[in-house]
Amino acid sequence: MVGLGAVPVLAGGRRGGSAAEVTVTMRALYGQQNSPGEEITFVFQERLLSEIKLEKELLPVGREISGVVLEVGRKVTFFQPDDEVVGILPLDSEESGLCEVILVHEHYLVRKPEKVCWVEAAGTVRDGVRAYTALHYLSQVSPGKTVLVMDGASPFGTIAIQLAQHRGAKVISTAYSLEDKQYLERLRPPVEGIRQPLVARVIDVSNGKIDVAESCLEETGGLGVDIVLDAGVKLYSAEDESTSKSQLLPHKHDIITLLGVGGHWITTEKNLQLDPPDSHSLFLKGATVSFLNDEIWNLSNVQQGKYLSILEDIMKKLSSSIFRPQLDEPIPLYEAKVSMEIVQKNQARKRQVIQF
Repeated sequence: MVGLGAVPVLAGGRRGGSAAEVTVTMRALYGQQNSPGEEITFVFQERLLSEIKLEKELLPVGREISGVVLEVGRKVTFFQPDDEVVGILPLDSEESGLCEVILVHEHYLVRKPEKVCWVEAAGTVRDGVRAYTALHYLSQVSPGKTVLVMDGASPFGTIAIQLAQHRGAKVISTAYSLEDKQYLERLRPPVEGIRQPLVARVIDVSNGKIDVAESCLEETGGLGVDIVLDAGVKLYSAEDESTSKSQLLPHKHDIITLLGVGGHWITTEKNLQLDPPDSHSLFLKGATVSFLNDEIWNLSNVQQGKYLSILEDIMKKLSSSIFRPQLDEPIPLYEAKVSMEIVQKNQARKRQVIQF
């Protein structure tokens, strides 16, 4: 579930440095889940900005934010009032990003370039972090590598394709519909006069008749791909899969088959199970499997410098049009509940951005 906000922020300093006390009542959107497994509903809550304790069943939403710094704490060193910033609230934040004013530590923010609009900044930062995590840290994308991006027409897939191609890799992608296929075939580099598509081959799996592994091996002359970035995998046999989208996902055996020697499989499937024959096949290829969890950057202070460098580089690529995100039209706050419900049901094909 992802919600995005574009909001003013108060920057808190390190080691207890804080912004000035504010007593104005603010309206913010939260998720509410009364029991485990129950569907999350969304509610607006009135609160004081200085309040920090939430009712246990309330979940902050909209962690990707951009806005203007209003005030700073005594120990803040990175920012001043009126700075334009963008960032991601940490997992343990009790602040909802879908609020007019929030408190946030300076170590979770970077400056927003003047050329980048608020909506693009908030709408791209999460997918940018995921793409960098997958292609730079879990694998090493470089010129000459072949990268398979599953569901490339998704917001995350689009940014991953643009980053891989910018680094000189050859990109193959799957499409879940004719509309997705046409979108991927139209993607071009930001340089004027270059008509070569970003995606070397688009594999349309919408009819269920195309063999992804066979197509990739054909495209690579039988060598296989160097990096696979999946959008989920089929864990069981076809009759056990319930949803129509899961029918379009590749089986884990297909991904192992299409991997080249020394290849990297970056998976978003947190419940992935590998049987001994699967592990044996990966061993013979010297291939690796990594789990894509972009929250790791804020789990240790040791990673703070790398994390902020990633955020800054994402903004630079937005400013230079290397990243061109898939965004819906900005949504006003009063429609945020409906928007979050659509996102929760995975019915949104573009990023939803709440603008104040």
